[in-house]
Amino acid sequence: MADKKDIINVERSPIIVIMGHIDHGKSALLDFIRKSNVVEGEAGGITQHTSAYEVEHKDKDGEIKKITFLDTPGHEAFSDMRARGAIVADIAVLVVSAEDGVKTQTLEALQAIKDADVPYIVAINKIDKPGANVEKTKSSLIENEIYIEGYGGDTPCVPISAKTGEGVDILLDMMLLVAEMSELTGDEKIAAEGVIIEANVDPKKGISATLIIKDGVLKRGMFVVAEDSIAPVRIFEDFLGEKIDEAQFSSPVTIVGWSKLPCVGSIFQSFEKKKEAETRAAAFVPKDNDNSHNSSGKDDGNFVIPIILKADVAGTLDAVKHEVQKIKLDGTLLKIISTGVGAITETDVKMASGNKDSIIVGFNIDADSQAQTASEQYDVTIETFNIIYKMAEWLEEEAKKRTPKVESEEILGKIKVIRNFSKQKNVFVLGGKVVEGSVKKGSSVRIIRRENIIGEGKILGLQSQKIETDEVKEGIEFGARIESKIDIAEGDILEPYTMVTK
Repeated sequence: MADKKDIINVERSPIIVIMGHIDHGKSALLDFIRKSNVVEGEAGGITQHTSAYEVEHKDKDGEIKKITFLDTPGHEAFSDMRARGAIVADIAVLVVSAEDGVKTQTLEALQAIKDADVPYIVAINKIDKPGANVEKTKSSLIENEIYIEGYGGDTPCVPISAKTGEGVDILLDMMLLVAEMSELTGDEKIAAEGVIIEANVDPKKGISATLIIKDGVLKRGMFVVAEDSIAPVRIFEDFLGEKIDEAQFSSPVTIVGWSKLPCVGSIFQSFEKKKEAETRAAAFVPKDNDNSHNSSGKDDGNFVIPIILKADVAGTLDAVKHEVQKIKLDGTLLKIISTGVGAITETDVKMASGNKDSIIVGFNIDADSQAQTASEQYDVTIETFNIIYKMAEWLEEEAKKRTPKVESEEILGKIKVIRNFSKQKNVFVLGGKVVEGSVKKGSSVRIIRRENIIGEGKILGLQSQKIETDEVKEGIEFGARIESKIDIAEGDILEPYTMVTK
């Protein structure tokens, strides 16, 4: 990190999160802004799994300004992240329907915003609807102690239609004005730091994570650390999925190749040297009480399954939650993202629909008809029980089925080539010694010369003391037939490896 005297602060783009009741148009607003303001021709390239994106908006002075939006549920943007001391958003937008006014979820979202201690703007949405009543909605806000400008408070309020776009430009202008008042700045001379906002496992690519850079600059070739998870900045993409070499504060980026699944909401730091990154990761000590919405107490699984729990009464809910927390699986984390008392509703299903692996579990209750219809529409799994151990057994088996198999590389050992006896076409007859681990017939090998990988080959046969064998262990000299398009020389190091599925 740079010394304070070296810090060069420049204006940075605001990071915005949209919150509110689930049916009041948060997603519609995000979709309208993305389609209208992302550079033409690029919007269609945004992948469904990207949790943030940048837009460009011309401010009142005609200057093009960037704004970063978090396309992620409010509870993820605040609750989980706040539990780890990381607030990623600079400004919140509280969406309220001009038809319905303030609802219970509106107040829950407002409390999350207040807990995060960030400025916010009220957007009164659906003003295009026949039943819209902006003045009545404003009265509803005041009744619930949301004091907007012109009604005894200083919270900005903008009427909009996410469907037609009316008022959206004014809302974007207001975001930039609030950002200007907040004096958001970043330092271009320091290594990047920020927050993990999404993490997942791709069976082909491996572990990837989406990051928001809060300060500094991230460059290809650096190393990123979040808690005890580390990744080289090699597969490095912007929010459009385009490969990049550098990104700076307020930018959402994706990095592939993490050593383990990083925790959503954890703070990341970047380093120029791998050794520095490894030292930081090794120094991480998990907090014993870091178990917010978390069935095992740590986000140390390779694969997260979100769980929504509903029960008939609070006492039963506590018992069910405790039973779920007892389920421990290698490589899989059952993460409780929501709990509640009463029937499973359409709202629960919509919350679960954001992740294809989510499961809704009910105990001593049923799903109402709207929830059942929605579960078919969104392909969300709902299962209900009245015997607690049967619930636990089913959930454990279901989690095992959903956990993806990931192929990874396993280094078997290290061989030093002592003699090169002969070569016929692409097959070499060599003498060598196993200096680490072991070598097996059929293994692939990397050919290393002066610490550089120059090619690959395959072990066709092994001999130890002139007897054919399937494996040679550490410390033993042996003969081998190795197929390779690259010439193998005396003194080369061969590194046998295999691909394993876990």
